[in-house]
Amino acid sequence: MAAEYLKIHPDNPEPTKMKKVVDCLSQGGLVIYPTDTVYGLGCDIFQARAIEKIARLKGLKPEKANFSIICHDLSHLAEYAKVSTQAFKLMKKALPGAFTFILPATSSTPKLLNNKKKTIGIRIPDHQIPRTLVQQLGNPIVTTSIHDEDAIIEYSTDPELIFERFEKHVDLVIDGGYGNNEHSTIIDATTDEFEVLRQGLGDFSHYYS
Repeated sequence: MAAEYLKIHPDNPEPTKMKKVVDCLSQGGLVIYPTDTVYGLGCDIFQARAIEKIARLKGLKPEKANFSIICHDLSHLAEYAKVSTQAFKLMKKALPGAFTFILPATSSTPKLLNNKKKTIGIRIPDHQIPRTLVQQLGNPIVTTSIHDEDAIIEYSTDPELIFERFEKHVDLVIDGGYGNNEHSTIIDATTDEFEVLRQGLGDFSHYYS
C-alpha cells in the first residue's frame, strides 16, 4: 500500500492535516516530515514495531541504530535524559535549533532506543511541523535522517522525490517545502566538557566556546 502524500504549511500547519499525521503516528505508522535541517523519518517513541521497521529501512539493528528523539520543548526532557545544570542552560540557549544533544538516557527511554552507551540524542528543531506533531501526540517521536550519508542526493531536499523513493516503505510523507541538505550539529553533552561530534548546520560557537 502506497504512502499518503500530504502538503502542510511549514509555518502555520493546518490542524485537520496535523491530526491525520498524529493519528498515523499513534497507530504505529512511519512518517517522513521536514525539519530545520534535512527531512526526517520517524514514529511514536512507544511504538516498538515501528522503531524496528525504521531500523530495518536503515539496514540496522534497533539497538545499534543510535536514533534520536524530537521533543516539543525542554519541559519533559528529564523524563528521557539526565541533564546537568550546565547542559540545560546551554540547550535553553541553542534550542529550538539545528542541534542534536547526546545525553545519558533515563530508565524511561524505551529499551529499543537505549543503546550500549546508555545515551539518547535530543532534538528540538526550529520548525513548526515536527514540534507541533510532538506536542499534539503528547510524547516524543523517534527520528532519523533520510539523508544519504555518503553523498548529497536530490531526493533528500525535494519532498516529491522523497515520496517517490519511500512511498512503498512508509505510511505518510509530509510536503513542507524544500528541505536543507545539511545535518544537525551533534553535541556530546554527557559531560560538561561539551564536544562537537559532527559539525552540521548549527554553529555551536554562538553558544559555547
